[in-house]
This record gives sequence, structure tokens and C-alpha cells, in this order.
Amino acid sequence: MNTEILFEDLGVSEYKKTWEYQELLMQKVIAQKLAKKTRPDAESDNYLLFVEHPHVYTLGKSGDEQNLLLNYIQLQAKDATFFHTDRGGDITYHGPGQLVGYPIFDLENFGIGLRKYIFLLEEAVINVIAEFGLHGSRDDKATGVWLDVGTSQARKICAIGVKSSRFVTMHGFALNVNTDLSYFQHINPCGFTDKGVTSLEKELGEKQDINKVKLLMFKSLCNLFEAETK
Repeated sequence: MNTEILFEDLGVSEYKKTWEYQELLMQKVIAQKLAKKTRPDAESDNYLLFVEHPHVYTLGKSGDEQNLLLNYIQLQAKDATFFHTDRGGDITYHGPGQLVGYPIFDLENFGIGLRKYIFLLEEAVINVIAEFGLHGSRDDKATGVWLDVGTSQARKICAIGVKSSRFVTMHGFALNVNTDLSYFQHINPCGFTDKGVTSLEKELGEKQDINKVKLLMFKSLCNLFEAETK
């Protein structure tokens, strides 16, 4: 098993371009897995991409397009784009000031299944926001990381939506750091009409150093997945 993670910070990148890059890496890893059938010593890689996207709304394969509350003209006015994606989950927003992470992991390298994988992604985020004095937790009815779960003030700080093929993952998490939360007003985030969203900036009252958040997130993921880095 190969627990080394190949890391790449893409900076700011268009959603479609990044999606295509993920697909390329995913197919590469799947091909490496299939090679094991004829070459037992073959290893499959693991990749981790960090990125910020320009304004974009994405709808998961099981999502409802009615949860996007803007029409095409209004999207253009907001300088935003819209994509149907092949990840799980409903609708969400990506934009500047949000740390998006795309792990392309062969879960068999880590000896885990998809449920444990999502748990570890959530745990990594919970650990990171704890460094800022925030208590994150899970909602039994939805993936992601939330604050004040079970109260009328429940709000999501990180969305998670993944795709898996042959136990190789893509898509991932979106942690609101300095995100313009007004863009969430134009959707029912993740299909919910009764829950809010938040960010580190909103909770802490000032903009945060996203590079610091990236470093903490990278370390947290490597620690939880017991991974080596490159």
C-alpha cells in the first residue's frame, strides 16, 4: 500500500478546468490499480489538490436544480457560473476566500471505506477550526462540519461532497475561510432551507490568513490518514 500524498496548490483556478484535472488524475490512479492485476508490485498514487475557485454554483447528481434561486441572467450579473457535477450532495457555492480541497485517494492504500473516508475529512476540518477556538461537529442528517448543531443557530462552515470509483475518490471539501457569504443567499445550501452558513471570518470577526488555514488543513489530513507527503 502507498500512503504517500502528492500535494499541489493550484492557487485560483476555474471550476471546469480543475474538475477536468481531477478526472485525469482519477483515471490515472484507477489505471494504476488495474495494473496490479498483472503486476503485483505496482502502486497506485494519492493526490491532494488545494484551490480557490472564482464564483461558481455546483449541483450534485442527486440535487434539485430548484435549489438554485437565480436564473441565467442573474448568474451573469453575479459574475458566477453553474455546473451539474458527478459528486454526491445537493447544491453548494465555491468562491474566493474559500479553501477547497480535492483528495484523489485510493482508499485501499489507507485500508478504509468511503464512510470512514468522509468521517476523516470531517474530522480534519473539526481539528483545524478548533485551532481558532471554534467547536465543530457533525449533523446526523447531513455531511459536512457545522456549528451549534441541534439548535436554531445551526450553521455550516464546511461542505463535503465526494465521488468514488473503484475506491478512488475525487471532489472533496469546501471550508469557508474569508468567503463572501452573500452568495449563499441565492441557493438553498445543500438543499436545506432552514440552516445557515458561516465562515472563519464571520465567526472570528476579522479576515483570516488562508495560507495558515491551508497549512493546518494539510497537516491535519496527513496526520489522520497517517500519510507521508511529497
